[in-house]
Amino acid sequence: MAEQTAAPGVQSPARGSDYAELMRQVRRAGLLERRAAYYAVKIGVTAAMLAGGIAAFVTVGDSWWQLATAAYLAAVFTQLGFVAHDAGHQQIFRRRPANALVGLTLGNLFIGISYGWWVTKHNLHHAHPNEIARDPDVAAGAIVFSTEEARVLRGPARILARWQAWLFFPLLTLEGANLHVQSVGALLRRRGRSGLMELGLLALHAGGFLAVVLLVLPPVKALAFVAVQQGLFGLYLGCAFAPNHKGMPMPEDGGTDYLRRQVLTARNIRGGRFTDWVLGGLNYQIEHHLFPSMPRPNLSHVQPLVRDFCVRHGIDYLQCGAVDSYRQALRHLRAVGSATFPTPAPVR
Repeated sequence: MAEQTAAPGVQSPARGSDYAELMRQVRRAGLLERRAAYYAVKIGVTAAMLAGGIAAFVTVGDSWWQLATAAYLAAVFTQLGFVAHDAGHQQIFRRRPANALVGLTLGNLFIGISYGWWVTKHNLHHAHPNEIARDPDVAAGAIVFSTEEARVLRGPARILARWQAWLFFPLLTLEGANLHVQSVGALLRRRGRSGLMELGLLALHAGGFLAVVLLVLPPVKALAFVAVQQGLFGLYLGCAFAPNHKGMPMPEDGGTDYLRRQVLTARNIRGGRFTDWVLGGLNYQIEHHLFPSMPRPNLSHVQPLVRDFCVRHGIDYLQCGAVDSYRQALRHLRAVGSATFPTPAPVR
C-alpha cells in the first residue's frame, strides 16, 4: 500500500497522535494509492480542450468573437494549472522526476508560470496555513489579511486596503500577470541549470503564445484577446483558491498540533462532480491539506472519514456553499480594511 510522503515543509504524523490514528484509517482504506488511469484521462481530455481552443482560435480568425475564445482558453489554462498543482504535490506518480516533468510542461511551457518557484511557495503555505509572516498566501500586498498590517499602512496602500473587499474580484484579474512576473523574478534570482531551463520554457511559452496571437489578429484585437484571456485566467484561479482559507482563523505560531492546524484554518465547499471539476478538487481543502499527496479523485472518498473523525474528536469542521464562502472571505477583508480608519473614541 502506498505511503504518505510529506511535501517539503509539511509535518509527518507524530506516533500516537490523532493525526497518526487518522492516517492509519486512510491507509487501510487504500486512499493514498495513485490513480494512473484517472490522470491519464484527465491530462488527455485537458490537452484535447487546449488543442480545440487553439484550433478554434485559428479558424475564427480576425474577429471580435475571439474574445469568447479568450474566455474559453482562460478556463483551459486554469484546468492545466490544477493538474500542475497535483503534480507539485506528487499526486500523479510515485516518482518525483515524473511529476516534475508534468509540472514543468503544464506550468512553464503551457501556461507560463514557474513550476519550481510555485512548488516552493505552495509548500510553505501547506506547512504554515494562514500564519502571518510564514504563509506567503497571506503576505501583505495589494490585499492585506490582518488588522495589525492594515493599521500601519499609509498613503495609497491605506486607501486600497480600506476598499479591498470591493476591489477584491477586480484585482484578481491581475493575478495572472502577477504570477508571470513573480515567476520570472524568482528564476532570475536563482542560480543553476534548473533556473535557466525554467526560464527557457517560460520564454518558449511567451514567444509561442504571442506569435500565434499576432499571426491571427491585428494589434488592437490581439491586445484585447491577451487582456481578456489573462484577466479571466487570473480571476478563475483566484476564485478557486480564495474560498479555501480567507476569513478562517489566522494562528500566530501554528497554534496547535498538525491535524487541528490544517482543519481549523481551512473550509470545504459543498457540491457534486461539477464543483469538483470547476474547482480542481480544491473544494476538499481540509482533506487536501491533511493529505497533500492524496490523488484528487480520492478526496471525495476520504471526506466522510475525516468529517466523522473530527466530530468524534470535537474538532470544528467547516463546510459551506460557494457563495457563503465568498461572503465570509469578503466579510474578513472588509473588517481588516476598516482597521485602516478606526472609529475615534467618544469625547467625554
